[in-house]
Amino acid sequence: MKKILFVASEAVPFVKTGGLADVVGSLPKCFQKEHFDIRVMVPKYLCIKEELRNQMTYINHFYMDYLDQSRYVGILQYVHEGITFYFIDNESYFGGPKPYGDWLYDLEKFCFFSRAALSALPVIGFQPEVVHCHDWQTALIPILLKDRFHDGEFFCNMKSVFTIHNLKFQGVWDVKTIQRLTCLPDYYFTPDKLEAYKDGNLLKGGIVYADAITTVSETYAKEIQMPFYGEGLDGLMRARAGSLRGIVNGIDYDEFDPENDTSIVQNYNSKNVQKEKGKNKLALQKELGLDQDETRFMVGIVSRLTDQKGLDLIQCVIDELCQDKIQLVILGTGDERYENMFRHYAWKYPDKVSANIYYSEAMSHKIYAACDAFLMPSLFEPCGLSQLMALRYGTLPIVRETGGLKDTVEPYNIYEKSGTGFSFSNYNAHEMLGIIRYAESIFYDKNKEWNVLVCRAMNKDFSWKTSAMKYQELYDWLPGC
Repeated sequence: MKKILFVASEAVPFVKTGGLADVVGSLPKCFQKEHFDIRVMVPKYLCIKEELRNQMTYINHFYMDYLDQSRYVGILQYVHEGITFYFIDNESYFGGPKPYGDWLYDLEKFCFFSRAALSALPVIGFQPEVVHCHDWQTALIPILLKDRFHDGEFFCNMKSVFTIHNLKFQGVWDVKTIQRLTCLPDYYFTPDKLEAYKDGNLLKGGIVYADAITTVSETYAKEIQMPFYGEGLDGLMRARAGSLRGIVNGIDYDEFDPENDTSIVQNYNSKNVQKEKGKNKLALQKELGLDQDETRFMVGIVSRLTDQKGLDLIQCVIDELCQDKIQLVILGTGDERYENMFRHYAWKYPDKVSANIYYSEAMSHKIYAACDAFLMPSLFEPCGLSQLMALRYGTLPIVRETGGLKDTVEPYNIYEKSGTGFSFSNYNAHEMLGIIRYAESIFYDKNKEWNVLVCRAMNKDFSWKTSAMKYQELYDWLPGC
């Protein structure tokens, strides 16, 4: 049996700020249990719900020298849905009200966490063949496995896989600070290793030293080798292209299941979607104070309200769009200017726009179930999970062709009668408006074809099982594994 350890800064159901947590919490349970022993290690944040913290079992503790101090490292355990989760405990680092906060302090605490995670393995008696690291917070681990941990008999054969969930976030500070926090010698701080543009860069180090690199869609793996998407590391990504794979994320089909979802008014499946889905629309329209009309074209947006998500395109044309026979339902928080923009249009068009400037998992499920289409015009999108959830609920995605959006949404082809959604290629507001209106015209004028699209979307398989098989192939491909 092959032993794999996932190490990350967050995982559902314990702590979540984004899609990283969904991957780390959901993917491990989809591996073939007769061949793989997958375990997960994350920090024990004080912001984890008390009821979950109270169910954790103390395993052991030790003290580790870090930054000229002896630091406490506690190890706790919790088995969730058959997967063993380990938690690294140190309240001085992980005791805040949220997992991330001050950038400089985050750099220190995740350098501590990376070192503590490896140091904890002999203590708990778990010797994985592969340590699978996620994003810059754990990028120090592949370096340590090639450095001071490599000489120990326990660690010498361990391989590292490093997954980039979003290349934009890199763990950057001046070289002197990064060198102090990582406790690495001068040797590592050169342009071919951890130095990038005269700064220290943890993510770059993880990419340089990992035995294999993955990112969360095939298109994003190609995009990050180009300057526009490469965030200054495109040359390195081209250099490591032979070790880079794109494996698209999945979603938990038990959690996102319109047939059994307790958050929605009316359950449905691909066989009765035309009859039952509209009841969710009427219920949501009533709840949000919109005009109650099952025949109205309703478009949903569930998103962080930031530039990355293409909201500047929406800002350009929202007034024009609201002249159509359409309803917009928005859920999310983010930049103040976008929050206020949606509030303004909800005030201006109260029967057409609903701005829900907060986040609620239950409300997101209601939007996926109620809407006809789901808008994601992202500037870049490494994978994206919302479009997968929309497909699962028969809500057709309208996306820009980038990253995982391009890989997972097949654009409607009127001649071949194919597709699972709608897409546009250029980052242009009126091109986006044109494709929204094209989707509108299919919805209103070719309802039978729309219904076929909905059924096809719901029958697509973007569960984690497909992704898990590709990761299994990767682990088997690693030399010595």
